[in-house]
Amino acid sequence: MELIIFILIALLGLCVGSFLNVVIYRTPIGMKLSYPPSHCTKCNHALRWFENIPLVSYLALGGKCRVCKNKISPRYFLVEFLNLVLWLGLALVYLKTEPVVMACYIIASSVLLVVAFIDFDHKFIPDRFQIILLLIGVVLTIFASDMLWSERLIGFFVGGGIMLLFYGLGYLMFKREAMGIGDIKLMAVCGLLVGWQNILLALFLGVIVGAVVLMIWKAFTKEVEFAFAPFLAFGIVAVMFFGKPIIDAYLTLLA
Repeated sequence: MELIIFILIALLGLCVGSFLNVVIYRTPIGMKLSYPPSHCTKCNHALRWFENIPLVSYLALGGKCRVCKNKISPRYFLVEFLNLVLWLGLALVYLKTEPVVMACYIIASSVLLVVAFIDFDHKFIPDRFQIILLLIGVVLTIFASDMLWSERLIGFFVGGGIMLLFYGLGYLMFKREAMGIGDIKLMAVCGLLVGWQNILLALFLGVIVGAVVLMIWKAFTKEVEFAFAPFLAFGIVAVMFFGKPIIDAYLTLLA
């Protein structure tokens, strides 16, 4: 029975991943999510059902449009695959012990995936996704039993407060915005989502990974503006999976 549940969650995650590609592409440019139907962005060929099967169609078509033969971005495949992995992984971690947390984290992970790719492309985070994450955090604060409600509430102020401090220091040092307001909102609402200890760990992981990638990035490009939300999203998702064992191990070392 459990195997069937995990398979269903994986398949649902795969289908939702296909929809996330639509959200990532259309939301920043103001397109409706429901119209026009899925189509090739090069020749506007409307995709048939067999061209729109998550993962399978991309592989079967060789990563190219069936009509114009232009390459389809591998991102479509990547987003679908990542969402499948996130949903299945979180189900494996939480299904038996914290089903409410599992459901909320699964939805939040998909939202964070969208946020990461939109910020990477357009350097902003639409507020609608911040609101969704905030609502998920409120649900967890009321109904989840994995931590005290106060830990999540403190996480809201710690996550947003630290980012606001970084924002202020960056402005004083560089005389301009060193990060976006969206990053501050993201860490505040995700602090409510994962609690204060986890949000600190998420920020640490995001900064470390972001710093490494930034150094590599600067070696190959002269682009000044750098999207930070993908690394914050990475840190937040990482603590959904591994936050508790990492923090417990750290506290054990201190003791």
